[in-house]
Amino acid sequence: MNKILVTYFSASGVTRNLAQRIVHLAEADLWEIEPCEVYTAADLDWTNKNSRSSVEMADRTARPALKQKIDLKMYSHVLVGFPIWWYREPSIVDTFIETHDLTDKVVVPFATSGGSGMGDSTANLQALAPRARVVAGKRFAAQVSDAELTSWIKTWL
Repeated sequence: MNKILVTYFSASGVTRNLAQRIVHLAEADLWEIEPCEVYTAADLDWTNKNSRSSVEMADRTARPALKQKIDLKMYSHVLVGFPIWWYREPSIVDTFIETHDLTDKVVVPFATSGGSGMGDSTANLQALAPRARVVAGKRFAAQVSDAELTSWIKTWL
């Protein structure tokens, strides 16, 4: 039996809403990837090269601390949702991947963005979790239909 966990990082709530919809459609569990230090509006100002998010994304080795960890032993599939920042996953997602044992798990990235694609996110996550099977990620717009989400879920389940 496949037990599914939907994890997500959401700064604005868009990715959280999508994750909650996926949980309902896939009959999965939900867990939020939370940083120890919550991102403020100033931290998220991508137009300011000195903002926290800009500094983190400019440094590929940046690993913001997680508020907590989760035991993944009971899950066969771990979905990882995030907004696209600078054409890839936010650094906090890299922290999550590196600090959790994803050996033999199917990792399914999904992202929210108004227009940017997944960029290098799928390859980045596979490199960070070499003993997991990371499937091709998918970017969704906020208004994605339940029918499209259900069809996507069936492709990796």
